[in-house]
Amino acid sequence: MSRAVEESNRAMLRARDAMDRAYAEPLDIPALARVAHVSEAHFIRTFRATFGETPHRYLQRRRVERAMTMLVETDRDVTDICYAVGFASLGTFSRTFRQIVGESPSDFRRHRVASANVPSCFTKAWTRPSSFG
Repeated sequence: MSRAVEESNRAMLRARDAMDRAYAEPLDIPALARVAHVSEAHFIRTFRATFGETPHRYLQRRRVERAMTMLVETDRDVTDICYAVGFASLGTFSRTFRQIVGESPSDFRRHRVASANVPSCFTKAWTRPSSFG
């Protein structure tokens, strides 16, 4: 791997880490591009080439992952979870959740894996949403 590719990968990892830390905040491409020290257009292209999805889709998937955990571990209302993970609309949250997970948030909560006797590493692997879809 060339030094330039390695530096580009590190820059994209810094931006992805920033997204992971502030997943509930609105996506700010200009700020993320500044974290990666590249232009906005270059950031979007390079992020997609590095991680296989756009920054927006990555953030949506991360938010859904957080929502999945909250649906399983809390009794909070689906609407509360929607806003807590950074979605601005329940409709968008439900549509995105269904696209990524394959069922609605309420159905996911009802059909969640019975994790009482299953190690958490298996539960996380089984319930992790795919980036394809």
